[in-house]
Amino acid sequence: MSNKIRNGLTRRSMLQASIAGAGAAWAGISFGPKAFADEEAKVNFYNWDTYIGETTLGDFENLTGVEANMSLFADNDELFAKLREGNPGFDVIVPSDTYVARMLAADMLEPLDYSLIPNTKNLNPLFTDAAYDPGRKHSVTYMWGTMGLGVRKSATDGITSWKDVFESDKYAGRIAILSESTAMIGMASMYLGTGMNPTSQADIDAAVDLLIKQKPAFKAIAEDNGQDLLASGEVDVTIEWSGDIGQVMLEDDDIDYVIPKEGSLIWADNLCIPKGAPHPMNAHKFINYILDAQAGALIADYIQYATPNQAARALLNDSYNKNPSVFPPDEVLAKCEWQIYQGEEISRMKDEAWTRFLAA
Repeated sequence: MSNKIRNGLTRRSMLQASIAGAGAAWAGISFGPKAFADEEAKVNFYNWDTYIGETTLGDFENLTGVEANMSLFADNDELFAKLREGNPGFDVIVPSDTYVARMLAADMLEPLDYSLIPNTKNLNPLFTDAAYDPGRKHSVTYMWGTMGLGVRKSATDGITSWKDVFESDKYAGRIAILSESTAMIGMASMYLGTGMNPTSQADIDAAVDLLIKQKPAFKAIAEDNGQDLLASGEVDVTIEWSGDIGQVMLEDDDIDYVIPKEGSLIWADNLCIPKGAPHPMNAHKFINYILDAQAGALIADYIQYATPNQAARALLNDSYNKNPSVFPPDEVLAKCEWQIYQGEEISRMKDEAWTRFLAA
């Protein structure tokens, strides 16, 4: 989930033109009453790949005079490990739901000052609280979505079940899975009927044993680039985040997104300020900018993830708002499960089990 510029994005370019007057609107954004003059004009953003608008960082810098630098991580495990031993200089990070809870348990996040983030008024009320961060004291939702299958329609025959990925040789050598350990264990566990959040060593081992048995069928364990492998024809099926598949669907009519009948993962990524952030005032300013309606619309349209920003959605057309790969039907979402942070002991069990899969 880099600021990787894609070619031929006519519809997105049209949206940028349609909001050509946004610079004037952004210039009027209130960033709260506190002064920023005593802080270096810089913000360091640690983000997923392909998970920001095409011009967001430059627009923010042009508006505020604050230099926005972005570094990339491949998955939540890398993000957590990078910050566990101390913040190397990041101001804003993008952990997923369970990792917000895990970071809170490890005292790795700063509380937010909502007086500096007035654009939270743009968020759908459904995202103003969360079980993984009660009262939303340390996080605001950036994007949400599902995990499912990106498929090349001409090379597959209507995949409807995880069985075709986890227990079949039908697409052997043409499948990519994600390197996101907890999600992969959860997905295999869900297919086995024990749910997205296995609680016992036996259930975790059963899920990993399934993955090990099927490992010869996997062409790649992708670090968040399964959509590129699918687009290039290197694989015909990939487990990926919904928005990453949505991005390549815009450019290739032969690609589709499927949530199997057994259900899948629903998730939310969040904007947080890590402990030891060197530019906390600019971090709040950056988060507030991301939540602006026009800025949020450009981000959502470019990355094709579901935005929680209802003011941004109002600026986007039906090709986004009624796209089932972005906003699945209620009956499909009803089969999806949230991951839950289950404590460090179960996290350790999953990490060890995933290491066993990688070594197999």
